[in-house]
Amino acid sequence: MLETKASDPAVFKPRILAIANQKGGVGKTTTAVNLAAALAAAGVPVLLIDFDPQGNASTGFGVAAQDRGRGSYQLIDDGEPNDLDTYRTKYDHLWLIPSGPDLVGAEVELAGKDRREFRLRDALAVWRDASPFRYILIDCPPSLGLLTLNALVAADGVLVPLQCEFYALEGISGLTRTIEMVRRRLNPALRLCGVVLTMYDKRNNLSDLVADDARGFFGEWVYETVIPRNVRLSEAPSHGVPVFQYDPRSAGALAYAQLAEELVRRDHAAKRKAAPVNAR
Repeated sequence: MLETKASDPAVFKPRILAIANQKGGVGKTTTAVNLAAALAAAGVPVLLIDFDPQGNASTGFGVAAQDRGRGSYQLIDDGEPNDLDTYRTKYDHLWLIPSGPDLVGAEVELAGKDRREFRLRDALAVWRDASPFRYILIDCPPSLGLLTLNALVAADGVLVPLQCEFYALEGISGLTRTIEMVRRRLNPALRLCGVVLTMYDKRNNLSDLVADDARGFFGEWVYETVIPRNVRLSEAPSHGVPVFQYDPRSAGALAYAQLAEELVRRDHAAKRKAAPVNAR
């Protein structure tokens, strides 16, 4: 079981991870919500930023649209975060900066602003070297626009959910090119944190083929943990809770608990190791 040590400091230099894939329906928000919940359940302080105008991560934690108040739009508009209590959730060790409908027009507005690619990075600067979080997770929109670019510039790692379906690797090539571009021009510290295989169906030979193909291409950067197709994972958002609250014994909950443990273990072992991000 993943645990924090009693000797852990109260203030951390956080690991900032963008959870990104330009394709929709790959389990990106499901991964953001349940990985954040799994880390928090293990006592790891985590902040989740819902940076997708659809606001699905906010819905996944039961935050109704009318209750979201000041969220990710205000974060990049004002350039600084609110008081932590604004983002506190009902779950211990878990904070959420929600998304709202005002984020829809943010990409158009960002185009005319100074340092448009750095708005999120600048806003998070107050927490970069000392924060109450060990992890800051950013749930990106399913596109490679200015919002995702802001997330990549702000992050030090990218976690890529990759669905076990046909054309999965072909679809990821645009993201790997973007990561490489951001590294060269805007954020030299950015690295591929890993690839998480999602929607794995052990009854389907295609899932095994995609998994083998991904491991052959990305090697050790593909996580050992595989997220299965699981009806409980699909049902939990409609109840406004992560799968750990909806069905903690489900295959989906167990998989995300294992993913959280593997993430922390990998970070401790090789967080400074660079990953290949050349397009296929």
